Parts: sequence; structure tokens; C-alpha cells
Amino acid sequence: MPGVLRRVPANTLRIVADNGSTDATPAVAESLGAVVVHEPERGYGAACLAGIRYLAGQAVPPTVLVFLDADGSENPEDIPKLVEPIVAGSADLVLGVRRGAGGDVGTILPHARFGNRLVLALVRILFRQRYQDLPPFRAIRFDSLQDLGMDDRNWGWTLQMQIRAGLRGLRVTEVSVEHRRRSEGVSKISGSLPASFRVGLKMFYTLARERWRAARTRRGTAAQRPVVAGSDAHE
Repeated sequence: MPGVLRRVPANTLRIVADNGSTDATPAVAESLGAVVVHEPERGYGAACLAGIRYLAGQAVPPTVLVFLDADGSENPEDIPKLVEPIVAGSADLVLGVRRGAGGDVGTILPHARFGNRLVLALVRILFRQRYQDLPPFRAIRFDSLQDLGMDDRNWGWTLQMQIRAGLRGLRVTEVSVEHRRRSEGVSKISGSLPASFRVGLKMFYTLARERWRAARTRRGTAAQRPVVAGSDAHE
């Protein structure tokens, strides 16, 4: 994490969501000028939601929010590349599609790549949405993010965001970013087959849940449509 924070652009508000770390993460983050938000519940989505709550409570919330893992696999210097389409007004959500430098696959191990492709294929079938990746490195307009009503508290976070963004008609752009082998920590998910299996199950659950929610919304919208009765005029 220290190496990642040091490379984040200086004019960026750096938020570190700490949910149950057992090392010196909070102290190190604060020493590097980051704001540390504490969340007792474990889970990627829970940490992200804690950071969002903090920002929403500020007098002046941010225009754009960037999500970046602290393991060093993504390059913080790519942040302007993700933010630029939103600032220019051409996108609401920008996904950093992972590209390994020189052919390096980074932390995307074979079973993780297979799972990624399978989930994205199901997204195309169930939601008619096409994406190249489910990357953690992404930027989104903050007011658009709030409108999505995100509520996943662990591994379905990135998938839920992309599905809901597509259903809400957000303008989604994908840009290639550098991805390399993680330089800090050990992956609790892709580095373990049992953990990857659990993540896969959560992805399938998220797909089913978002499909059900979308169908329920469509039924509710149809039920609210006014019925206009036609009549014939007779003289």
C-alpha cells in the first residue's frame, strides 16, 4: 500500500477504507496523508460503501470517485486516463481493462480468467451488456454512483455496479490500463482455488439477484402505466 499511495496524483483526495486489518495499515496510510475510514465488517463492498458514506457526508462531495486496489497490480499514474472521459462529459463510468505489460498476465491466474469470461458471457446473455473485464480499477461520476443504490458488501461489488450502470443507461467507457503482478500482500481470492470457487458462487448469486430485481422493476413500471380508454363519438 505505501508504494501505491505515494504514486497517487498529489491533487487527489486519498481515502483508505480499512475493514479489519491486523497490521499497521491505518497508521501508514495516515502518515502518507490519506484519510482512513474504518469499517468493522470484512468484505470488499463493505469497505467501498464505508468510503462512499464518508464522502457523501462532506460539505462538498467529489465529482469523480476512483476505486483502486492497494496491492500494486494497477498503476495509480493511470488515474488521469480513467478520469478524463468523465471530466470531458463523454462518460459516467470508466472501466480500467487490465492489460499485462509485455504479455504479463499480472495477478489474473488461469482459473480467474476463465471465471471472468464466463461471468461476462452470462452478463451478455441475461442483460444484453458487453464488457471486456470486471476490473476493480474504475472511475465513476459520484452522483451517478449514488443513484445506483449499491448494496453488495463483498465480492459481487464490481459486477453489481456494471449491471446496474447498464440498466440505468449510464455511459460506460472502457480504457486499457497497465496490470502487473501484485507487489504488496497476497491475494485472498485468486491465489486460492477454494476462495475463487466461493467468489464464483457469489457472482452467480449476484447475476440471479440483479436479474430478478430488473424483472421486478419492469413489472412495477408496467403496472404504473396509465390506461387510456378509447371512445367513439356519435353525432
